[in-house]
Amino acid sequence: MKVGVLASGSGTNLQALIDAGPRGELGPARIVVVGANVADCGALERAGKAGIPTFQRSHRDFAQREDFDHALVDELRRHGVGLVALAGFMRILTPAFLDAFPRRVVNIHPALLPSFPGVHAQKQAFDSGVRFSGCTVHFVDAGTDTGPVIAQAVVPVLDGDDEEAVRLRILAEEHRLYPAVLRAIAEGRVSVDGRRVHVRGTPVGLADARLRSL
Repeated sequence: MKVGVLASGSGTNLQALIDAGPRGELGPARIVVVGANVADCGALERAGKAGIPTFQRSHRDFAQREDFDHALVDELRRHGVGLVALAGFMRILTPAFLDAFPRRVVNIHPALLPSFPGVHAQKQAFDSGVRFSGCTVHFVDAGTDTGPVIAQAVVPVLDGDDEEAVRLRILAEEHRLYPAVLRAIAEGRVSVDGRRVHVRGTPVGLADARLRSL
């Protein structure tokens, strides 16, 4: 399955996906293009170093959100993309984009949704005093981090932690979870029934067991 990645920032999750490919951790999923809405962002540099085609389209060049989304769709279709992975892409996608890839747009969020959606999720969680946080991979809908949850990984918030320690602990889980979910989708093991997502071969239980089985 051909995967297109959209990003806006440094691209650490993109790098995790790039690194997972040669290890066989993406299964039949293959990154064929990386797009960004921010010129010269780290994600484009990482893709270029890996020999992956890239494109850049600034949302500021379009009068309407839908026009920007149509431009993204055109670029992704040009590369034959069948699955879109958002990796720090800081734009809300409209139905103009989502309808072009129904149930084929996924995102990774650095919190246990539905808690702490939106930006600065790690800070939100840390400031709230939770004892556990983590990350979520979910299908994307027109809301802000409101799509059906595919998989989650949990990390503890320890006494003595600061926000940065929690952020890095979550990030390590993001780098493990995202490639596993893309592989499961590419292998046809993921189905959706309303808000419930089923991953075949995955036991029901603790998040760490769920992560390992993916």
